[in-house]
Amino acid sequence: MAKKQKAKATSSTIALNKRARHEFHINEKFEAGLSLGGWEVKSLRAGKVQITEGYVIMHKGEVWLMGAHITPLISASSHVLAEPTRNRKLLLHKKEIAKIFAAIQQKGHTCVPTALYWKNNKVKCEIALVTGKKLHDKRATEKDRDWGRQKQRIVREHAG
Repeated sequence: MAKKQKAKATSSTIALNKRARHEFHINEKFEAGLSLGGWEVKSLRAGKVQITEGYVIMHKGEVWLMGAHITPLISASSHVLAEPTRNRKLLLHKKEIAKIFAAIQQKGHTCVPTALYWKNNKVKCEIALVTGKKLHDKRATEKDRDWGRQKQRIVREHAG
């Protein structure tokens, strides 16, 4: 007998930090859980989140997401004081925390959130260890992207 499969949502992505790919070289990625309140989960389901200004810090052996903005819904619980830019704890294994801590101690390295997404009804935050790009690196990346588009156009014209 065939089991009925539930229809999956079109995308499990909640928010992307496209600016991180433009501003930084991504060295390594980690998947972290996110400690949230009930009103925050409701806002995430509605897509009311922005992580472009977000960054990750270490404090007392714990990893925190700072600067991410989750806009409270009007229908959120009235007895809770909703703070949109509060610091949120990231949930990682000790080995991952140690690796991140060692990496951000080096000059020029930092850690930024790159995406928020759903994974088995839990919110996950993809964080990346990054180094900053220089202006000439950004130009080279843009030049490569433009050349890729140009190649696609040429292939489409000759194939059709």
